[in-house]
Amino acid sequence: MSRTRLTAFMLGMLLMISGPLMAAEQYKFDTKGQHAFIEFRIQHLGYSWLYGRFNDFDGSFTYDKANPGKSKVNVTIDMSSIDSNHAERDKHLREEDFFHVSKYPEARFVSTSFEEHGDGTATLKGDLTIKDATRNVSIDVEHIGHGEDPWGGYRRGFQGTTTIKLKDFNIDYDLGPASTYAELELSIEGIRQ
Repeated sequence: MSRTRLTAFMLGMLLMISGPLMAAEQYKFDTKGQHAFIEFRIQHLGYSWLYGRFNDFDGSFTYDKANPGKSKVNVTIDMSSIDSNHAERDKHLREEDFFHVSKYPEARFVSTSFEEHGDGTATLKGDLTIKDATRNVSIDVEHIGHGEDPWGGYRRGFQGTTTIKLKDFNIDYDLGPASTYAELELSIEGIRQ
């Protein structure tokens, strides 16, 4: 084999080997170890904050270090798992006045864009579906960190916040004028697959 052909062959092999290393990394939410949280807060009549969370959800994301704009996120939330630390209130939140869980058991988020700002923050946009309404929302994201874990895996974590208007998702129960918006906080740790 000539030197030119050998060089071309070696370059081809290097590209084949390095190609998968440069591809987007796939991560699954660590819900089994419960290192992922979806929490919310909303004002109660303008007098205090009511806090809650969704206990059951699943999701995954891809992160492309070479081209972060190609990163993607998908989340599915079991709406019956809402937990505001009050059983009667949670029962009401599952009924028609709010999430109508018997008819709409899941909420979904599917990303449409991801833009890093170069300082550890990013803007994630995507379609959020709650009940029978889908709206595009923007989430302010902070990249918390990444690296190997003690069990031979590799993890990456993000935190995000956004505010949604309840009427946009056909939730029109009168909780007072200060309670028309809900703030969401997402703390996600993913395990590389």
